[in-house]
Amino acid sequence: MTQTIAPRVRTLVLLILAVAGALLAGAAPVSAHAALTGSDPAQGAVVDTAPSQVSLTFSEPIAVGDDSVRVLDPKGERVDKGDPANPSGTTYSVRLVSGLPDGTYTVAYQVVSADSHPVAGAFTFSIGAPSETTVSVSAQGSDDGLVGWLYGFGRYVSYAGFVVLAGGAAFVLACWAPGARVRAVQRLVVSGWLALTSATLGLLMLRGSYTTSGNVGDVFDLELLGDVLQTKTGAALVSRLLLLAAAALFIAVLFGAYARTADAVEPDRDAEDDGGGDDGGDDGGPDKRDLTFGLALGGTVVAAGLAASWAMSEHASQGLQAGVAMPVDVVHLLAVAAWLGGLTALLVALYRAPVETPVGRDAVRRFSRLAFGSVVTLAVTGVYQSWRQLGSWSAFTDTRYGQLLLVKIALVAVMVAVAFLSRRWTQRLADARVSEAAEEAERTEATEEAERTEAAERAEETVRAEEAVRAEEAVRAEKAVRAKEAVRAEATQRAEEGVRAKEAVRVKATERAKEAVRAEATERAKEAKQPAGTAPAEASGTSEVSEASMAVEPPKASGASDASDAGKAEAGQDSVRAAQLARQRAAAEAARQKRLRDADPNRFGLRRSVLAEAGVAVVLLAVTTVLTQTEPGRTEQDARAATAASSTASATGQGSGAVSLTMPFDTGGKSGKGVVSIDLDPAQAGDNALHVYVEGPDGTPVDVPEVKIALTLAAQNIGPLPVAPDHVTTGHWSASRVQIPMAGDWKVEVTVRTSDIDQVTVSKNAQIG
Repeated sequence: MTQTIAPRVRTLVLLILAVAGALLAGAAPVSAHAALTGSDPAQGAVVDTAPSQVSLTFSEPIAVGDDSVRVLDPKGERVDKGDPANPSGTTYSVRLVSGLPDGTYTVAYQVVSADSHPVAGAFTFSIGAPSETTVSVSAQGSDDGLVGWLYGFGRYVSYAGFVVLAGGAAFVLACWAPGARVRAVQRLVVSGWLALTSATLGLLMLRGSYTTSGNVGDVFDLELLGDVLQTKTGAALVSRLLLLAAAALFIAVLFGAYARTADAVEPDRDAEDDGGGDDGGDDGGPDKRDLTFGLALGGTVVAAGLAASWAMSEHASQGLQAGVAMPVDVVHLLAVAAWLGGLTALLVALYRAPVETPVGRDAVRRFSRLAFGSVVTLAVTGVYQSWRQLGSWSAFTDTRYGQLLLVKIALVAVMVAVAFLSRRWTQRLADARVSEAAEEAERTEATEEAERTEAAERAEETVRAEEAVRAEEAVRAEKAVRAKEAVRAEATQRAEEGVRAKEAVRVKATERAKEAVRAEATERAKEAKQPAGTAPAEASGTSEVSEASMAVEPPKASGASDASDAGKAEAGQDSVRAAQLARQRAAAEAARQKRLRDADPNRFGLRRSVLAEAGVAVVLLAVTTVLTQTEPGRTEQDARAATAASSTASATGQGSGAVSLTMPFDTGGKSGKGVVSIDLDPAQAGDNALHVYVEGPDGTPVDVPEVKIALTLAAQNIGPLPVAPDHVTTGHWSASRVQIPMAGDWKVEVTVRTSDIDQVTVSKNAQIG
C-alpha cells in the first residue's frame, strides 16, 4: 500500500504548490495600503492662478525621499523645488517655482506607506485652461517587475517558515513529546528556521530596490541598504534576525536535552480512558517538567517576538486602534502557526515516523484540541481585523481586499470541515483499538480454558505413567534379585579358582627368587673385577629415557595453545554472525510492523484527511500573503469617495474658491462615512467666503446634524478660530465674512457629527495669502 501512496502524495503536493504559485503569480501588483485621498490643487482641477505649492493627502502616514513628489510641466520639465515637506498629519507638500505659465501639469509621486508598501501614482491639474502634455500619467510602480515578484515570494516563504517553525515546535511540546527524537520532525522544524532566516535576509536586501527604482541591479546597493536600516521595516527585519538567533538556541535544546528526556514510545491509554489527562508531560520527573516549562515559556516569547516583527510594520501598525490591533495581530499569527504548523508536523509524523516511535491517537487528540482552540482564536481576532480593515458590509464585494477575504473565509471553512473528518477518523482509530482489546481478551480467555483442559489431561497421563513406572520397577527388582544370586555363584567359583592360582604363583615366585639370588651373587663377583669409575648401564639408560621424555613434553603444550586460539576465533565469528542475524531479524520485524500499520484503514483514512487539510493550508497561506499586500477595503473606499468628490466638483460649484480642500471622514457609526470639502475664497488675509460640502461614499450630497470649522496658525500661536457655517441646502453649508488675520500656512479642522454620539474631526493645511 505504501508504494501506491507515495506517488499520489507527491502528485497532490505538486498540484497544491502549483495552485499556490498561480495565486502568487497571478496576483495583481501590490495595491498601495496608503491611498491618495486628496490633493491641492485637486485632481483634474483648473485653477485661475499658479499655486505656490502642491499638497498631497494620504490615508495614512508615508515616508518620502528627495524625489518622492515631482511636478512636471506640459513639456515634461520639472517645476518643483526643494524636498517634500510634511506640514501636518498625512498631508505632504512640495513648493513650485514662481511664474508658471498656463497649461496642464502632472504630479507624479512614489512614496512608502507606513505599513511598508510602496505607493506610486500620478494625476494632472491645469492653470488657466487645460492643454496638451507630453507626460504620461500611467506610472509603473517599483513593485511591478521582477523585484516586486521576488519580494512577494520572499514574504510567502517567510510566512511559511514561521508557521512551520513555531507550529512544529508547539506540536512536539504540547502534543507529542517523543517527536523530538524523530529525525523527520527535526528536519521539518529546522527547515522552517532556515526558510524564515533566508527569506528575511532576502527581503532585507530587496527592500531598497523594492521601494525605489525596482531595478535588480540596486539589490546590492549598500547605500540603499543603509537607508533601509533606518526605516521601521528595516528595523523589524533586523529584529527578526536577532530573534531567529534565539530560536536556533531553542531548537538545539528542544532536539538535544529535551529529546533525551522524552520516552521513545508514548503508550496510548486504555480505551475506557476519556483522554482528559496528559500522559506525556509529567512522567519524566521534576527535571523534565522544569525543562518543558522553560522551553514552552521561552518558545512562546520568541514566537511572539517574531510575530510582532510583522505586526509592528504592516497593516496592524496603522489605522484605527493601532494599539489594540498590533497585539491582536500577534495572537492571530500565533494561532495560525499553531494550527497550520502543527498540522504539517502531524502530516510528517503520520507518513515518516519510524515504527518504534509511532504517533498515537492521544497525540492526535491533543492536537485536535489545540487546533480547535486556534480556530476559535482565529475567528475572534479575524472578525476584529475584518471590521477594522473593511468598515462596511459592502466592502466585502466592492473591494479587492474584501473579495480575497471572502476566499480566505471559504478556505478556512473547508479546512474546518476536513478537520471534522480527521476527528472522525481519529475516533474510529480509537474504536478499532477498543474492539481489538475486546478480541484480545476473548482470545486470552479461550487460551486459558484450553490450558486448563490440557493441564487436566496431562495430570491423568501423569497418573498412568506413574503406575506403569511402578510396575516396571517391580519387574526390575525381581530381575535384580536373580542377577545378584547369579553373581554370588559366579563369585564363589572365581574365589576357588583364585586360591588355586595363588598357590601356583607362590611356587613360581619361590623359584624366581632363588634364581635372582644366584644371579645377584654372580653380578657382584663381576663388578668386583671391573675398574673404578665405570657407570652402570642401567643408570645411563635411565638418564637417557628421562631426557627424552622431557624433550617430548614442550610440543604437547604448543599444540594445546593453538587449539585454544582457534576456538576463540571461531567463537568471535559466531558472535558477529549472531549480531548480524539479530539486526536482520529486527529490520524484518520493523518492516512487517510498518506494513501492518499502513494497512490499517483507519490510519490510512486519517492520513488522507490530514493531507487534504495541509493542501488547503498551503493555498490558504498563499491567499493570506496576497491579502497582506492588498489595499484595505476601508482605504480603497475612502480613496474612491475622494476621487468621486473631485470629479463632481465642477458640476456642483465645488472647488471654485481660491483654496479647495477635500477630506474623507468616518465617524464609525451607521452612515458615518463620506467626504467633506472646503472652498475658501479669496484665501487672503481679511474677509473670506467659506463653503462646506458633505457627500456620501457614492458622491451624492447628504445632510449631517452638525458641521463645525476651526482655523489655526500654529507658527504664530493664533487660534483655533471657530467658524459656524449656515445650512444652505442638502449637503451645503456656507459662512461669509470669515476673518483671517494674517497670511500663512493655516490648519483647517472640520468636525462632522453624524449622530448624537458619532463624530470625527479631520484636518488639512491651506496656504493663505
